[in-house]
Amino acid sequence: MNTGENPTSASRAASKTQVPGSSDTADSTSPNTAYQSGAKTIPPLIYAGVFGAGLLVQNFLPVVVLPKTVGRIVAAAAMSISVVLALWSFFTFWRAHTSPLPIQPSATLVTTGPYRFIRNPMYVSLGLLYLGLAFWLDVFWALLLLPASLVLVRYLVLAGEERYLDQRFGDEYSRYKERVPRWLPRLRHGNRSS
Repeated sequence: MNTGENPTSASRAASKTQVPGSSDTADSTSPNTAYQSGAKTIPPLIYAGVFGAGLLVQNFLPVVVLPKTVGRIVAAAAMSISVVLALWSFFTFWRAHTSPLPIQPSATLVTTGPYRFIRNPMYVSLGLLYLGLAFWLDVFWALLLLPASLVLVRYLVLAGEERYLDQRFGDEYSRYKERVPRWLPRLRHGNRSS
């Protein structure tokens, strides 16, 4: 999870040792930066807002995507994977003794469980839930708008989270980003993030 700025080694080291509520900060212009993700909104609100927009358009311009039975099968599969991925992610955070909430400080960089394969399994889980609901309710316009929700999550949430993790964990996070893609698991070994 990172974009943009690369703090100096000194500021990275300072941010690693900082404790919540401490008056010493890695960056004097923004207090406690080591514990602020920079996310501009909560991801479920983005998915819900975009889905709501699709539902609204569907009411005025109804379009059928798949036969109801096929849509329900696809929906059940997507939502089942979503639940498994979300539970696996939460359990992995619990085992690592750190918070899964982006507004809370990270005690450790989680790289086990689903985080071995993708850097953002919880957001992928939300995307799969969105997809499942769109197929279950047969909301074509929500399906069409799914990429918009992913772009919004990328720039309103992940940009800040990645900057925070880069400041908090430095080279350890940089190596993790090189190994593990952002959204989709790699089918073969490579050096680029998706």
